[in-house]
Amino acid sequence: MKTFLYFLGAALVLGGLAYYLKNYAGINPPIKNPVAKEVSSLPLDKLKLPAGFEVSLFATDVTGARSMCLSPDNTLFVGSKDQDKVYALRDEDGDFVAEKKYVIYSGGNMPNGVAFKDGHLYVAEVNRILRFKDIETHLDKPGTPEVIYDQYPTEKHHGWKFIAFGPDGKLYVPVGAPCNICKSDDPYAALTRLDVESKKMEVVQRGIRNTVGFTWHPTTGELWFTDNGRDMMGDDMPNCELNRASKDGLHFGYPYCHEGSLRDPEFGKNADCNQYQQPVAKMGAHTAPLGLRYIQSAVFPDSHKNAFFIARHGSWNRTEKSGYDVQMVKVDDHGKLISMEPFMTGWLSDNKQDVWGRPVDVQPYVDGSLLISDDFAKCIYRVTYAKK
Repeated sequence: MKTFLYFLGAALVLGGLAYYLKNYAGINPPIKNPVAKEVSSLPLDKLKLPAGFEVSLFATDVTGARSMCLSPDNTLFVGSKDQDKVYALRDEDGDFVAEKKYVIYSGGNMPNGVAFKDGHLYVAEVNRILRFKDIETHLDKPGTPEVIYDQYPTEKHHGWKFIAFGPDGKLYVPVGAPCNICKSDDPYAALTRLDVESKKMEVVQRGIRNTVGFTWHPTTGELWFTDNGRDMMGDDMPNCELNRASKDGLHFGYPYCHEGSLRDPEFGKNADCNQYQQPVAKMGAHTAPLGLRYIQSAVFPDSHKNAFFIARHGSWNRTEKSGYDVQMVKVDDHGKLISMEPFMTGWLSDNKQDVWGRPVDVQPYVDGSLLISDDFAKCIYRVTYAKK
């Protein structure tokens, strides 16, 4: 009997461990960045850019800097995931350095997402959307925000949200899968659309494991978004994705198919991957592509215009680290991939193990430069171009 109980206990422990690894490994690791090394100063000289581009610091000591949005009056709002704060940064003397930093919100529940519309700042927490009315008139005294909507799920696994207003004037809000890999009902593993006035929420795209960045093509108006692939299938699969949604109501494969054609070993055994939307670009296994923008900068050279710039946050559980860069992706008029190439690298060491920074989001600035947030180096970079 004792032997039976011993083996039964061992089986329960192993079963519980397997369940954890499949569904919860990777959720909020106890070390904020398990692969990085702290540095006393930021070694900008290690960052590599194409000829003619230069990098400087727009802001420092922005702890946990993640999603960004820029107001028409050039206030840069920055959300955070692990620090539970929202910042407002301003350059008021024209030297392209934000000498003023305001803490708009603190003590929030992963206020990762920020969006600006009609003078108001919108902030996305795990389960609700907040609004700070006429925020720029009282940055120093932001007050208590208005709760716009509080019916999103409360699970923190993939619960942090990037948000943005679409061409239709409505707020787009993702809801990640509440697990590494599992079946779940709406609104999980989906992109939702919220009318901030009527408070009506609807699901518009499905089969999306965890998108933390999306934008609309300025010419076609089509939605483009990144998606992070599942874990625990090895170092080299599946690829994370860049996707295009030409209309509402599409399905992008999760949890049945990954990277377009790779069946999930548990949920996709009988799946026809061709029935789901195929990614425009495969962005590498575990690279964690997050923020993206379509750049049409007047000061960038033609070789670096009319392209998506995508921040790859970097792997957390891959034997040889991958990502930790900004990629430039060009597509044709029909949304098909032309090229994908590194734009900014150098946060990851040559031995693919040591890291000193992790890019999160990209944001065009008023002068045509590009701002890049880094939640590990606690800063906002500014990339400019000066023809030699």
